[in-house]
Amino acid sequence: MSTDVTKVPAAAPPGKGGGSSSGGGLLQLMLNGLRRNMRQYGMLIALGLIVALFAVWTDGDLLLPRNVSNLVLQNSYILILAIGMMLVIIAGHIDLSVGSLTAFVGAFAAVLTVQHDVAWPIALVLTLVVGAVAGSVQGYLIAYLGIPSFIVTLAGMLLFRGLTEILLEGQTLGPFPDGLQKLGNGFLPEVGPNTNYHNLTLLLGFALLAFVVYQEVRDRKRQQEFALDVLPRNAFLLKLVAIAAAVLAVTMLLASYQGAPIILLVLGVLVVGYGYVMRNAVFGRHIYAIGGNLPAAKLSGVKDKKVTFLVFLNMGVLAALAGLVVAARLNAASPKAGLNFELEAIASSFIGGASMSGGVGTVLGAIIGGLVLGVLNNGMNLLSVGTDWQQVIKGLALLAAVGFDVWNKRRVGS
Repeated sequence: MSTDVTKVPAAAPPGKGGGSSSGGGLLQLMLNGLRRNMRQYGMLIALGLIVALFAVWTDGDLLLPRNVSNLVLQNSYILILAIGMMLVIIAGHIDLSVGSLTAFVGAFAAVLTVQHDVAWPIALVLTLVVGAVAGSVQGYLIAYLGIPSFIVTLAGMLLFRGLTEILLEGQTLGPFPDGLQKLGNGFLPEVGPNTNYHNLTLLLGFALLAFVVYQEVRDRKRQQEFALDVLPRNAFLLKLVAIAAAVLAVTMLLASYQGAPIILLVLGVLVVGYGYVMRNAVFGRHIYAIGGNLPAAKLSGVKDKKVTFLVFLNMGVLAALAGLVVAARLNAASPKAGLNFELEAIASSFIGGASMSGGVGTVLGAIIGGLVLGVLNNGMNLLSVGTDWQQVIKGLALLAAVGFDVWNKRRVGS
């Protein structure tokens, strides 16, 4: 058998010869991984930089335990809305009614508990049902009658705002029962011996750390089984160290004050649950399918109308939950509650990696986008920046995020 002397030898793997050092090869692999996952890591890096900058500019006030707790409480309802809005945007739609729906749900809960003395657990269930009904009506009009989501939810925004005014007769109504107030302002109870830290928060923080590390290791193994690209081992270990440091830092900050807010536990359940659905469940894959390529999804047998209907029903339930949280935090229902909440939720989704064309985005990205806006708001308040300039800066942040999305698509497509 003859040998082809013109054949070019295969290049040696980085770090294993070929004139390249292991350090240089590792760095190149890390850079390549960062480029491939620019959408995933870009805003996470930006969030870290924003936190670091405001921590310096505020002389450390941003990272005081009390302020970290306030940051969670002040932005919890926006983060809840952002999760639902991310699903809506991934499906290729938009929802402009969520701010008005949160106000209406808060007013409905106030009427039940304050005027009619309905027990707060029953009122909570009824308000979630009202949110589900509102979302399902809008979802039916969009999915089965073919009315554009922009028009339907714009009408819903006006409708629910008007109904809130009618329900409250233009007045603020409160206070709420203590049990409901804890949803927006409460903290986990203290248990165990005195350690100068909140023991239950420490326990939950360590459990979260173990869960996150397990998920990362499992996902890496699954990617390797399917011969997908993964980060080099050293880079992966560095990523785990960074995650552990972030989780432990937040845990210690919260545990050194009053512990973890109750709503943080609710948010954690939502993030884990919706994250699992969007990553692993058939319903989540169908949402990505109809947002990414609707004709192809239909040909594949995806029931696009049913999926769209359920996405808006889900958005209604989450808007109701957010309405309960904001009303409980304010301890009153107000006709002016929820103003611009829809814009904050939409901005959080786009900043967190959603695409204008649909089919792209993650639940964790929505949380990161909401935290970016929350840290900007909190940091600028600590620096006494006027609300006018705050709006300008947040608008520029949204424009930069969408511009980055457009640039990234062109770069990948070129």
